[in-house]
Amino acid sequence: MLDPRNRLDPYPLYAHWREKAPVVRVGGPFVAVLGHDEADQVLRGTEFGHPEPEVIDGGDPDQPVDELGRVVRAFAFLNPPDHTRLRRLVSKAFTPRVIDSLQPRIEQLATDAIDRIVDTGEANLMEALAVPLPVTVIAELLGVPGEDRELFGSWSAAMARASDPGFLLPPDVAERAAAARREFIAYFRELAAERRRAPGEDLLSALVAVSDEGEVLNEGELLVTLTLLLVAGHETTTNLIGNGVLALLRNPEQYAALVGDDALAEAAVEEILRYDSPIQLTMRNVVANTTLGDIELNAGDQTLVFFGAANRDPRAHQAPDTFNITRAPERHLSFGHGIHFCLGAPLARLEGRTVLQELARRAPGLQLADEPEWGPTMTLRGLSSLPVIVAR
Repeated sequence: MLDPRNRLDPYPLYAHWREKAPVVRVGGPFVAVLGHDEADQVLRGTEFGHPEPEVIDGGDPDQPVDELGRVVRAFAFLNPPDHTRLRRLVSKAFTPRVIDSLQPRIEQLATDAIDRIVDTGEANLMEALAVPLPVTVIAELLGVPGEDRELFGSWSAAMARASDPGFLLPPDVAERAAAARREFIAYFRELAAERRRAPGEDLLSALVAVSDEGEVLNEGELLVTLTLLLVAGHETTTNLIGNGVLALLRNPEQYAALVGDDALAEAAVEEILRYDSPIQLTMRNVVANTTLGDIELNAGDQTLVFFGAANRDPRAHQAPDTFNITRAPERHLSFGHGIHFCLGAPLARLEGRTVLQELARRAPGLQLADEPEWGPTMTLRGLSSLPVIVAR
């Protein structure tokens, strides 16, 4: 299942293993979770969590550590009570009002990019739309000066490339990701200092100032939170757009339905998330002995939760291998569940919905021009190239 050669189309292999059992021990402490209900149990259950932060020797100014010498992690990779405190603080700055205020800008970015595609008549949709739109949105949201925004794309790509489990990563990939993370942290350490001196109207200023009953984000927590927002806010939305447009164009009757009624864009985003999730895999440690499916798990075991398999479980979804943007709402797991439900889900949905609506309105003749190319990672499933033409 983890063989990189399966990234072009992992779903038949998922189905093969899921039919054997929804939970499979794959060697040593590792357990693959392929069923919908079983994956949901892992995401929600208190018997599952993240490993505690490791203690490291000091000396690297770009590797934030806490007062105990532990590596500072983003809240998404922490257990309560640390997760609870940090998520609450970030939520106070990353509010629905902030997200809603972005809609006009997202519409402008989408319409400008799509109009250029239509005028040209052909494009690599990833380069023309799916990559630049989300990175521009998150950069502007954080208040990054325009001349520095190109840095975001290279940092995000390098860190995203290292999203697969560590044992799958070539050394050079891990090294480039570490270098990108250091550059990102150094950059934002300076920018955050500027915002403390002269706050603006951006999210970075809000995160610098946020407090809750005396609690604040310290510098290390702020910096790793910004790293999370960059990768999660850029790469996953890029893949949502690319995977979604590909699914629509490979199922032209579905694209025709969207063109005929762009109000279907909201449902189409949810179907894209279910059918070809931008995030295919997450990991949780077993922190207390429990049972999952027919497997007895011991504390210390590690679960590999395959969203792509769970989202196509026929026990949870009718005709799961059929892409259907008009299907009745069905509960996918692509944003997670429980305490770790994705904080950025509203922004991803807004960007995805806006792009699909504008494509339907402005490019009804959109078609595939050639076969797409998939990116190199399994955890983050997305395209590196999506050639399209616009039929006149």
